[in-house]
Amino acid sequence: MNNVLPTSRIARRSAATTDMYDRAVTAGLTGHTITQRSGKTVRLSDGSECVEFVSCSYLGLEDHPRLVQAVRTALDKYGTHFSSSRNSMQPTETDELEELLGEIYPGMTGVVFNSVSSAHLGVLPLLGAGILPGYPVSADGPLFIVDRTAHASMQAIRGVLEQVGPVARFRSEEPETLTEALNRAAAERRTPIVLADGIGSMGGLIDVGGLRDSVAEHRGYLYIDDAHGISISGRHGAGYAFEALGGRVPPEVLLVGSLSKAFGGSGGFILTHSPEDATILRREANPMVFGHSNMITHVVANAESARMHLDGTVATLQEALWANVELFDHAHRRELVNAGVRSPIRGLPMPSEEAAFASAVRLREVGVLCFPVFYPVVAKGTGLLRFAISAKHTPEQIESIARHLTTV
Repeated sequence: MNNVLPTSRIARRSAATTDMYDRAVTAGLTGHTITQRSGKTVRLSDGSECVEFVSCSYLGLEDHPRLVQAVRTALDKYGTHFSSSRNSMQPTETDELEELLGEIYPGMTGVVFNSVSSAHLGVLPLLGAGILPGYPVSADGPLFIVDRTAHASMQAIRGVLEQVGPVARFRSEEPETLTEALNRAAAERRTPIVLADGIGSMGGLIDVGGLRDSVAEHRGYLYIDDAHGISISGRHGAGYAFEALGGRVPPEVLLVGSLSKAFGGSGGFILTHSPEDATILRREANPMVFGHSNMITHVVANAESARMHLDGTVATLQEALWANVELFDHAHRRELVNAGVRSPIRGLPMPSEEAAFASAVRLREVGVLCFPVFYPVVAKGTGLLRFAISAKHTPEQIESIARHLTTV
């Protein structure tokens, strides 16, 4: 009997991955362990101090005094955690948080998960199976159509999605590939469910408005993971995708957001158009039934952050963020990924992994930490230095890195 397993996509990707990440960890370029931080300066386990452009806390909310005090109060009130599934018991602040999300996104009902990945795992199978009453699906089932640049948390559950319906892929920068997939759905009498990011984690703004128009023509749904877009723009910090869709969530759109990045807390959420859909998600979504509840300290911090979104605090931090982004672009003479784009992420593309490694070494030597990226995050054989800009970076820190980048 032949016991040789067929080569899987995962095995092929692993075989094509070099040891560059391991080398970067050994060289102190990534995989950092920090012992203390002050603003955007971190102290590493070796005692050195560096300015970091790694954290996705674009507004710097996670150490704001209001969030810190909320967590201290929660510790006295509840302890560190209450270990139960979300649908069996939860603190009252979870309800408060979901109500506050309804104020940030008027007319919508928010459901909070312990991560964005959990939201995908909980929502998409129920959506595709036609179990959510607000989102009916054809009797022939769905066709999941996934953008090739969509976050790995959506790509990774392809096997789960295929238990519900077939999966196709498209490229958001090539509209004809989406048209082809939508036409396939029509020919097979399936409901198209398009999965895409709002702001790409490595670069680019996705034209969610254009995707929505295409999906609406084919009576399908657009599922947007706007993890990197939440809080950084829009009234009350509603985010990039909400703003790009005209300050609303159209009926054929499901919007997912992160509480772990610019929001300053931890977890993820999805917005639904009816309380009935939210009830089903709380009752039947896999992570709600079998996963642990959101950490109480995180829930309380999230609720306080939501209040700061609504009271104007976040609007002030947005101004600081975009001033820093503009300064970053103005100070640099190099061609950067996302230059001039309303995203807090910038990237310096490199022609090879070795070039990215050497450049990250140069920056580390002068006390600057970025995120050196290699395959499979970027194209095979290339590299990227990724910079996450925050409202808490000082002008001096931004201008300093611009000087250092001229030498890499």
